[in-house]
Amino acid sequence: MIRSFAILSSTLALANAQPFAIEKMPNPPGVDPQIGGLAVLPDGKVATAFHRGEVMVFDPATRAWKKFAEGLQEPLGILAESPSSFLVMQRAELTRLKDLDRDGQADEYETVFDDFGISGNYHEFAFGPARGPDGRLYIGLNVASNGAGVRPEIRGKWSDIGTLDRTQMTHDAQWGKRSAKAGRMYSRVEWRGWILAISPDGKSMEPFASGLRSPNGLGFDPQGNLLVTDNQGDWRGTSPLYVIQRGGFHGHPASLVWQKNWNQGDPLRLPPAELDRLRVKESARFPQGDLANSPTEPIAIPDSWGPFSGQMLIGEMNQPRLVRFLPDDVAGFRQGCLIPMFDGTQLGNGNHRLAFSPDGTLWVGKTHLSWAGAEGLVKITPSQLDRLFTATSVKLEKHGARHSLAITLSQPLAKNTATVKVERFNYRYHQDYGSPKTDAAPVEIGNPEPAQDGRQLRIPLLAKEGFIHRIDLSALRDTQGQALDGRVLYYQATRLP
Repeated sequence: MIRSFAILSSTLALANAQPFAIEKMPNPPGVDPQIGGLAVLPDGKVATAFHRGEVMVFDPATRAWKKFAEGLQEPLGILAESPSSFLVMQRAELTRLKDLDRDGQADEYETVFDDFGISGNYHEFAFGPARGPDGRLYIGLNVASNGAGVRPEIRGKWSDIGTLDRTQMTHDAQWGKRSAKAGRMYSRVEWRGWILAISPDGKSMEPFASGLRSPNGLGFDPQGNLLVTDNQGDWRGTSPLYVIQRGGFHGHPASLVWQKNWNQGDPLRLPPAELDRLRVKESARFPQGDLANSPTEPIAIPDSWGPFSGQMLIGEMNQPRLVRFLPDDVAGFRQGCLIPMFDGTQLGNGNHRLAFSPDGTLWVGKTHLSWAGAEGLVKITPSQLDRLFTATSVKLEKHGARHSLAITLSQPLAKNTATVKVERFNYRYHQDYGSPKTDAAPVEIGNPEPAQDGRQLRIPLLAKEGFIHRIDLSALRDTQGQALDGRVLYYQATRLP
């Protein structure tokens, strides 16, 4: 009886423990508090780029804001070089802000790089920068939308490839009658839909990868791979996550007109099957409405986060959660598993930009940009993460004539593995905007096989190439009675072992 009471008390204590404290910070007075960029300084202060053009620094100790710069155009990313130098991605250029007299305010706005096209279309956002292990700065450029045309004055080279000529592409009162011929999303000025790699001084640039639509999230994993999220739309059945391949085409055809020696005409008119053969496949996909609607910035989780160390954390604007990515290298390709995080907490939605402090604090910058979302700065403080019960690794392996998913766990599994459910589905790769789920079906599995120490569960199954596999582990408990943190897993089997 005494032992049973002790186990019950321990279980209740774990159930009541809060692994994360989530706290909203005060907004700066007189500023639209929609956050486009976030960076943490070595002393723990938070540099924040706001959507309307201010760059401000937040001091967590005093909860006070100080303006560093203003007058920027729609900044959607910031990188701290030092407390007196920040790189900011504006709509029109990558800018270095310098505080020369060390008074906490920028004295110099230096254009680092602006050698990319601008047509004046409202959808031509610019994202980044992310610093690569090679020291270069990586940025992502949106394609334009046929919700509008282009302006009479443009910057950069113009492509004549397309159904409409430049005069017809110019926005006027009759644009609505011509807009469908432009393509849902188009790239008529240079490097739209590309990832560019830029030297720190801005003097050299490599067109690194093509095929992006709206790459609102660039981040490097601990192994030095560049991860980029994109959003559901044309040629995007649901929102994808890519491990970017240098020189690769990542699925949205509009940007191919800027590929060196392109000679195949309008890429928007190519058959989907041909484009499918050319493209780099997704490393993961966010099922629309189930997991995410607008994924944003990927960021590496630090070692201080215990069972989450080495994984990637990804923002999500339209649902009240973040998402983890657990990588799995299969047949030379990095794919993996997406797992929801912070469900049922006070996090809320609008989670646009992420940054970790040296002490392990996670800062979340929110925005809505006229869509679903929120605003302001949120602080997330971890506590007792060593007690959490969660998946730390998901691997697709060969298992005789079939496959198995080997799921490593942070706590020993209770002997009764209860019910595990697996289903699979896909999305179409086509020109239409989004896609319904296709070929959805339950997956027959063998008896789940727990490891002797209870820290791994092997699920025999027959995986299907290219499909998302939804693994429902809601019924699992650890030896203390805890349910899994992140109970539904979405594994992308782009390749099979």
